[in-house]
This record gives sequence, C-alpha cells and structure tokens, in this order.
Amino acid sequence: MKTIPTKQAIGMVLCQDITKIVPGEFKGRAFKKGHIIKEEDVEELLKMGKENIYVLELKEGEIHEEEAAIRISMAVSGDNISFEEPYEGKVTLKSKIRGLLKVDTQLLYKVNSVDMITIASLPNNFTVEPGQKIAGARVVPLIINEEAVKKVDEICDNKKVFNVKTYKKLRVGIIATGNEVYKGRIEDKFSPIILKKIQYFGAELVNITYSPDDIMFLKKQINEMLSNNADLIILTGGMSVDADDLTPKAIKECSEQIITYGAPVQPGNMFMMAYNNNSAIIGVPGAALYYKNTILDIVLPRIFAGEILTKDDFIKMGAGGFCLGCKICTYPNCYFGRY
Repeated sequence: MKTIPTKQAIGMVLCQDITKIVPGEFKGRAFKKGHIIKEEDVEELLKMGKENIYVLELKEGEIHEEEAAIRISMAVSGDNISFEEPYEGKVTLKSKIRGLLKVDTQLLYKVNSVDMITIASLPNNFTVEPGQKIAGARVVPLIINEEAVKKVDEICDNKKVFNVKTYKKLRVGIIATGNEVYKGRIEDKFSPIILKKIQYFGAELVNITYSPDDIMFLKKQINEMLSNNADLIILTGGMSVDADDLTPKAIKECSEQIITYGAPVQPGNMFMMAYNNNSAIIGVPGAALYYKNTILDIVLPRIFAGEILTKDDFIKMGAGGFCLGCKICTYPNCYFGRY
C-alpha cells in the first residue's frame, strides 16, 4: 500500500472505500475497496477532494480478486449457467433454467484444493429454478498470484464443475393398482398426487389406468403402455409383501433389467425401479400417498433429466435418505436425498 497522486493511479487498486457527500442529498460509498481505478474515475475523485489516495499496485503476475473470481467462474461453469458481476469480491453463479443441478464433486474438491481459491455450492442433484443461485466463487486475498487461477483453468480444461440439465418432455403412464380402487370401493387419491408431480416436469400423460390385484391384467396394462411408447410407467400401490400385492412381480416380468427392489430411503423403502429397453418402470409404495416427499421426489428429477439410474445410485441414497418429517416441510431446501 502506498500514497500516490490520483492522476497517476489509473490501473491501480483502491485500499479503502471512498465516501461521497452531497450536502442535503447524498452520503455513501462512491468507490469501494478493491476498485480498479479507471481513467474516467480520476476527475470524479478530484471533485471529491482526493488529490492523493491509498492504492495497491499490481505487480506482473498478480490479478485483482474481482478479475480472479470472474475467471474462476468461467472455468467452472458449464451448460445453462450464468453469473453476475462481482460483489464484494464474490461472483454468484445462477441457473438459467428449471432443471437438475449436477456438481462434479471430485472436480470441485480439486478446485478448492488450490490455495486461496474458494467455491461453495448447492449439493449435487438439486432441483433448481430459473435465476436460482447455485454457487459462489471468490479468492481469499485482495490480490492473488495469477498462477492459482491458471491452475483452476487447467483442472477444468476438459470438464466443468457445474452443469444444469434440462428436463425432457417424457411420455408418462400411470397405473393405479388394487381391488379396492378398481372395484370402486374407495376413491383413487394416489393418481392425482403422481399427476401433480409429473406435471412439474412438463410431462405428457399417456393414460391413467386401473388394475385389480391380478398379475395377468397388470402385465397387460404395462405392456400396452410400453407399446404406446411410454418413457416412464409409474405403478402405485401393491408394493408391500402382502399376499395381494403383485406389483413387483408384474414389473419384474415386464422388464429387461431390474435396478432395485427396496432402497435405503425412508419414507419409500419398498420402491422398485426397472427398465424395458429405454423405458423406466417404477413401483411407488403407499408412503407417497401419505408423505409429501418420499424417494419418488428424489428419483423423478433424475429420470426427467434423462439419467439412467443404477443400483449404486440407490445404495448411495442411504446417507441423507432419512426424512425427519418436519411439521413445516422445506424440501428440497434440506438434506433429504443429498449424498
């Protein structure tokens, strides 16, 4: 830090905030600490009585925190991400769309391992809206060696830390199972819940059908929806170990690959997922009829983002898969489903 005539300070960095006062009209910060002085700033500073100012002089190979934050943000940002101008040295990354945030956690770890570089973000597989903040990037010092920023560029050369996946417009079929609904003994309250959830993603509804506890009837309905090019078939009910619950067997016999039957997530332990060619078939346990959020809400965004889930994906859900059932639910702004 040194004192220098204002007219000679172009390109240098202010060491302190400079306050402007207009009697009876305004009192506040005109230039903030860390501001890089431009040619057009000189006359304004002189009008404020600042013939001399405290500045930092950038040496070769050094860059200001704001430039560093912008360059880091550019290096880590992938599809459907924008970022703002720096504020107090930090650049905030935002989603351009409604979609699924993907965070390459290993790459993020490497970036944050670079000395004096810091990036904090929302967790992986977080559902985001247009304009939603997803991360903040900044460096610790006011001035940083450019080599640190170049190292971030090298780490992210072929990959990006953050991407937001667009939801696909999937064709979805819903099959409500159970004699009690099929025979009209009780009202179907399950399908409206599922319908509301898939509408969030812009799904195209193939059909809502009803099946008794009859394995052949249920298989016929699944196969009809597959023939009708359904990308996703959601079966509700009949997922427990009761004698009348035949949904898992029907899914198994209509599928080419079983991903999981049962998952370490509560509520939603008895969830089932399988694939027939590229069509996903899922069995949703009765918990989704009672609880606002279950394993279904963890899985649906990933299906609509076009991901093919594996057994390993479900095993990993154990840590963070226990919902506290809060009286006021804030999901997805909580830990549930994060791993």
